[in-house]
Amino acid sequence: MHNYFEGWYFKCQDKDKTLALIPARHRFQGKTTCSLQVITDEKAFFIPLPWERLTFDKGNFTVRFGENQLGQQGIRLNLEGDGCRISGALDFGRFSPIASPIMGPFRLVPFLQCRHDVFSMSHRVTGEITVNGKVYAFSKGRGYIEGDRGRSFPPHYAWTHCFFPGGSLMACAAEIRPFGFTGVLGLIHFQGKEYRLATYLGAKAVTVQDGELVIRQGNWELRCTREAPAGHLLRAPEIGAMRRLIRESPSCEAFYSFRVKGQTVFSFATSQASFEFEYP
Repeated sequence: MHNYFEGWYFKCQDKDKTLALIPARHRFQGKTTCSLQVITDEKAFFIPLPWERLTFDKGNFTVRFGENQLGQQGIRLNLEGDGCRISGALDFGRFSPIASPIMGPFRLVPFLQCRHDVFSMSHRVTGEITVNGKVYAFSKGRGYIEGDRGRSFPPHYAWTHCFFPGGSLMACAAEIRPFGFTGVLGLIHFQGKEYRLATYLGAKAVTVQDGELVIRQGNWELRCTREAPAGHLLRAPEIGAMRRLIRESPSCEAFYSFRVKGQTVFSFATSQASFEFEYP
């Protein structure tokens, strides 16, 4: 079987805390391994898992390993590894799905290094998870879920997600191999509307440098600016092996704006943005 990876990103955030969980399975040189990455505001952990115990129920959108599960109904965890002891339960409200697959026609293109999915732009999160004795309690929390699959993360990419009053947004730009161009994706759910920016709709990344990502599509412009240093070290797939190191800020200072026909739809500064910026 070919080298590959598949992972799911579960972000849970309240007004003063962020917890992200990434269950994944990966295959390199004929060996399958699995893992759970735990990301808090303070630190990140990588917990190896027995490969034969991790399953993904696509129909019910649930990742299971032993008695642990992450999915449409919520999260149930009780395990330890890599100096991390995590336990507890979170319940999810109804997902806010996107109108159609984010990859659009590119989901049919062969040989792409990585394929992206967005499962919920926003949903309610309640409950408690304890990480090394620290309780992460969510009473009016919000959640976001996405996924990636393929062989490797792009060599250069930028990604961000942020909740804001009345909305949720994600945006990314990446070097697309083997085709050699910069592809972009962006989704905004705001006041009951979905705005989509994508290469297949004519969007282009006009700026991807120094922590700033600017995407233009016709008379739309989305600007995302990280205003904090790079964050925690995470592991990422490289030809199926989790041997690449990247940095993610799960909750950092940033500025966002979205303009349509020169008019500002929203602009805001936040201290709870999630960012990865893997450009030189």
